[in-house]
Amino acid sequence: MLVATAWLSAAAHAVLIPGGNGAVTVEIEGIPVEVFTYKPRDYRDGPLLFVFHGVNRNAESYRGYARALAERFGMLVAAPRFDRERFPNWRYQSGGVARAAKKTESGPLALEPQRQWTGYLILKLVDQIRGAAGRPDMPFYLLGHSAGGQALSRFAAFFSSDARRIVITNPSSYVFPDRSMIFPYGFGGLPQELASDAVLRRYLAQPVTIFLGAEDASAKNTDMRPNAMRQGETRYRRGLNAYRAAHALARARGWEFGWRLVEAPGIGHSAPRMFAAAQAEAALLGERK
Repeated sequence: MLVATAWLSAAAHAVLIPGGNGAVTVEIEGIPVEVFTYKPRDYRDGPLLFVFHGVNRNAESYRGYARALAERFGMLVAAPRFDRERFPNWRYQSGGVARAAKKTESGPLALEPQRQWTGYLILKLVDQIRGAAGRPDMPFYLLGHSAGGQALSRFAAFFSSDARRIVITNPSSYVFPDRSMIFPYGFGGLPQELASDAVLRRYLAQPVTIFLGAEDASAKNTDMRPNAMRQGETRYRRGLNAYRAAHALARARGWEFGWRLVEAPGIGHSAPRMFAAAQAEAALLGERK
């Protein structure tokens, strides 16, 4: 299998995304980020699939887990690595929006500069990889499992994009559309411009899929803090509750609702099994008609 590595600049060309397995390093806001890629042998200008790893920061493994999806749907895979040293948990899966330690005594949370939020980096990453593929308007999907699913929940809450689908798979917690839950579990503690009805409405209109392993009940690496437990006892229950809360609010307010719920029976907390599941097609592309 061909493996290639390249440094990617803003003037990158399509040749820097090789066939088979590859790796590129992109620089975003002065931060180099390694991205593992996979292009199927018979690739024909299909969409991009960005895959976001879990707490083990094993992006190269996630690239491998997504190969079956790439082959099945003719997609180009890009799996960025957010290392623990530069992207600790608060900055990766919690979105980098605010550090709990910087909460003010009264009033809203003290926010980090928006250009340092993980969601902002994701948008810049999309631009870079699209440029490397030679297609600035290339359709793309976002798929995150576990901690990567958490990162995408925070991305969907605060950032607009032209993603075809944002697939949030088996995370330990979500951003509930609820101002009584403190961020990163809800919109509580955030300034008005990040917690207004307009923000909630846009969030519920996002093309989000909650993709759940129906047997994901393990406590391993599960957030057990009180605000997380308010969302449910297990990852599976939290996903159901997040979807139901979002759907109920959208229906009560008469707002557009873009979310879908997809379950994979018999699967627990396993990225490779979720990505290989028959239900992955519905999660990414919707039900066949």
